[in-house]
Amino acid sequence: MTADPTAATRPRNRKQLIVEAAGRVFSERGYHTASMEEIAAGVGITAAALYRHFPNKYALFAECADVMADRLVAALDEVPSGAALRDVLTAVTRATVAHRASGGVYRWEARYLNREDRRRLRTKFGHVVGRVDEAVQRECSLPDERLRAVAALGAIGSITMHHTSIAQRRAEELLLASALRVAATDPATARRGARPVELPAQPVPRTRRAEILAAAIPLFARDGFASVTNGQIAEAVGLAPSALYRHYPGKVDILAAACLQAAGLLAQGVDQSLHGVAGPHDAVVALAATYVAYSFEYTALNSVAEAELAGLPAGLRRSLVLAQREHIAVWEQQLRLARPELDPRQARVLVHAGFGVAVEAGRGLRWQDSHDHRDAVTALVVGALGL
Repeated sequence: MTADPTAATRPRNRKQLIVEAAGRVFSERGYHTASMEEIAAGVGITAAALYRHFPNKYALFAECADVMADRLVAALDEVPSGAALRDVLTAVTRATVAHRASGGVYRWEARYLNREDRRRLRTKFGHVVGRVDEAVQRECSLPDERLRAVAALGAIGSITMHHTSIAQRRAEELLLASALRVAATDPATARRGARPVELPAQPVPRTRRAEILAAAIPLFARDGFASVTNGQIAEAVGLAPSALYRHYPGKVDILAAACLQAAGLLAQGVDQSLHGVAGPHDAVVALAATYVAYSFEYTALNSVAEAELAGLPAGLRRSLVLAQREHIAVWEQQLRLARPELDPRQARVLVHAGFGVAVEAGRGLRWQDSHDHRDAVTALVVGALGL
């Protein structure tokens, strides 16, 4: 029998290398935009060789999600039961920062994993939250222990959602300190005496084009952009699928319109929130309250804009990325005025940590909108920022 000439040079950990490369591509480009050819190129193999390890893209994606969760579970399993909260959060932080480039898979898992795989992954994440929750209860005797545990993990996990260049050790220090502050924040004392948040009203659909957009947003949020068909959108507004093309050139143009609407509503909310604030501390609190209110008020729209932006063609994505950067720049400027010891990169990392807290705490509350929930999440965001 003739020996395989490549066997001697094939790395023993090739499957692991594939998962690492796939995690990076999925995190950067999204599940549907990523291709097996692109992943294979990242490992230096052909797509045919990739299929010897994974039968299809879904199997590879599910493996990436599993590996991501398993790393966190393994990191916590090395921490003794009853360990200090700092030790528990340190283990999570180190594992998350070390695999930052592939951690963004979490953004898409809920949409694209099947029910069985999703249930298994939730069990693993439930173990992680449970360990943090136990430590929070032992050391921070305050209300809403699980909410604070979930929010603290949101601060840490935020590092996988952006590309701010920062040294690994410094990122760990910032995120650990942020998560510890979140865990020690009492949501019951939230924003006493703060001004109510005034958000712009979502436009009432008065044209067929606007009706199509309004119908598509909840479908994209529930099932993911790639899984929604033109037929589903058309059915929701009582049109034939072919009639959609009179209003939008393609489905991706509906997605772009949704992302633009989200960016516009948030920008208007920020402008209103900063009008007449007394100083940088109040400005940051106002920004936090506005972002939280926006996230609760426009949950589906915000979910679509955050999760699907990477899948837009470059030409449609450019103006949206610019709007994102401008929004973050406002936060960064006000946070540095409130905390002059921070440099721009540190401030940016903390701003994203605040966003991560808002998202995970909101999810933990199932986005059930109330003044108490908005105030509690705002307090946790402000805690993450270190004000």
